[in-house]
Amino acid sequence: MSLNDIALTTLDGNATTLAELAPGAALVVNVASKCGLTPQYTALEKLAQEYGDRGLTVIGVPCNQFMGQEPGTAEEIQTFCSTTYGVTFPLLAKTDVNGPDRHPLYAELTKIADGSGEAGDIQWNFEKFLLAPDGTVANRFRPRTEPDAPEVVAAIEAVLPN
Repeated sequence: MSLNDIALTTLDGNATTLAELAPGAALVVNVASKCGLTPQYTALEKLAQEYGDRGLTVIGVPCNQFMGQEPGTAEEIQTFCSTTYGVTFPLLAKTDVNGPDRHPLYAELTKIADGSGEAGDIQWNFEKFLLAPDGTVANRFRPRTEPDAPEVVAAIEAVLPN
């Protein structure tokens, strides 16, 4: 099964897949509203706006597994993201990214190594996976790597058509 075919649920409860949400490239990021890294939403939204016309879809995946930093309901998460950061990119339902209840998407994603060659569990909120249009993982960036860091932008540019 391709990553593009894995069943997902949007924050508003609709069934979808990566192929439906992001027919081009995707930047999949586990997000949280009450984390020191939460301001990364600003750069994520900027990437969504800047590269959306070229085929990039940013996808936020709320996760409450890291010190309970995403405690809200779906409605609270949506309101926070849209009013605080102007988020327009799609958000998925709250998801486990580690452990025995890890979502199948993250079971696949965590098999992928980051730039240092390290695969395995998600370290914290705001870990980023760049997916090429064919659904393969092009790159993995750890939480402290800002979404608009030169290496992330270069990787995005490399998977998008000119």
